[in-house]
Amino acid sequence: MHPARPAPRADAYVPYDETAAARFDPEPDKRPGRTAFQRDRARVQHSAALRRLAGKTQIVTPDTGDPAPPAWDITPRTRLTHSLECAQIGRDLGAAFGCDPDIVEAACLAHDLGHPPFGHNGERALDRIAAPCGGFEGNAQSLRLLTRLEPKRFTGPGGDRPVGLNLTRAVLDAATKYPWPRGAHPTDPDSPKYGVYADDLPVFTWLRENAPPAARCFEAQVMDWSDDIAYSVHDLEDGIHAGHLAPGLLHSAPERETVFEVAARRYAPAGTERGALAAALDRLLAQDWWPASYDGTAPAQARLKDATSQLIGRFCLAAEGATRARFGTGPLRRYAATLVVPEDARLECAVLKAVADAHVMQRPEFERQRARQRALLTELGEALQARAPEGLDPQYRALYLAAGDDAARLRVLVDQIAALTDASARSLHARLTRH
Repeated sequence: MHPARPAPRADAYVPYDETAAARFDPEPDKRPGRTAFQRDRARVQHSAALRRLAGKTQIVTPDTGDPAPPAWDITPRTRLTHSLECAQIGRDLGAAFGCDPDIVEAACLAHDLGHPPFGHNGERALDRIAAPCGGFEGNAQSLRLLTRLEPKRFTGPGGDRPVGLNLTRAVLDAATKYPWPRGAHPTDPDSPKYGVYADDLPVFTWLRENAPPAARCFEAQVMDWSDDIAYSVHDLEDGIHAGHLAPGLLHSAPERETVFEVAARRYAPAGTERGALAAALDRLLAQDWWPASYDGTAPAQARLKDATSQLIGRFCLAAEGATRARFGTGPLRRYAATLVVPEDARLECAVLKAVADAHVMQRPEFERQRARQRALLTELGEALQARAPEGLDPQYRALYLAAGDDAARLRVLVDQIAALTDASARSLHARLTRH
């Protein structure tokens, strides 16, 4: 059982200031009684970009038939279902700290909007295609969608300058996982992670007004930890459901070594000892709710679902307890605190990610599938460059025709590809490469 969560203090929900609630393009309320942040959550929830995530890969592409699922297969998660689950975790965790829950929920719903077809695999392919115009990064693309590409509001003298969803400063800041441009990582200039393209710097500068350089606001940290919790726990659940992982194998020495190698290389902090990773896995295996086996029956499904619930509660309460111990019981928000996640919880989360990585993502049939996906996106990029504006949706066709140089035109093509679902990427590729 999880320890009881204390009730929030009476002053936990004092309003955010006008700076946090400001919009890049000021606009009046349409209906009294709603906060600016409730409006933002609704705008993200009703966006076409969020709906498209239903057709984008999370960990396993669901619609190819490769490989054949077992008899007890349950449809795997997409980017949309992952975002909804992340939002539920983030809303509750943020509220426990006194954050405005609508800010955190909107940020969680928005955090993956910029991901292209085929998940991180597609992200790598698009980064190569976009190299002449500054590269591609899913988080920077999310900001671009929120502030430019998602058709919701236009401004300027002629009413023709897009401002995307025109969200508040606090929500945009909370959705910004990497608050720096390419090459400006605070400790690693070569890091592939960044949150804004060069031509989106004006709105980025506005939303980061008075923020400490490269620091994430508290709500963004809650969003990021909620994202880690959601995908580490649910990717494990999907892997077990699909028959790719028998839980009992995690007691096997060779299997454990594979998991520890992947965790140390990809997910754990640099220099983490194998012993610390082994201790993290053993702590999880020792829990009485840990699924010892899985046969697809209803009782087994219920046990597995209980394990995912227990893990989510375990990781949330670990961060909540450690953060409260350092910063006290008052409302925590914006730049007044830092989310504290204990090392034990981070290592347990890293081990779960490594289990899904080793047993699902590294399966040979999935690597063959990813190779086909990368080739498809590369060929699609080449076909669009050769034939544009043919193949572009009306929104991107207009942007392409108005672009002032080759780099701007390439960025439009990349925006178009990134907006596609897995299925529509295959369809457009087939149409443009048909001989």
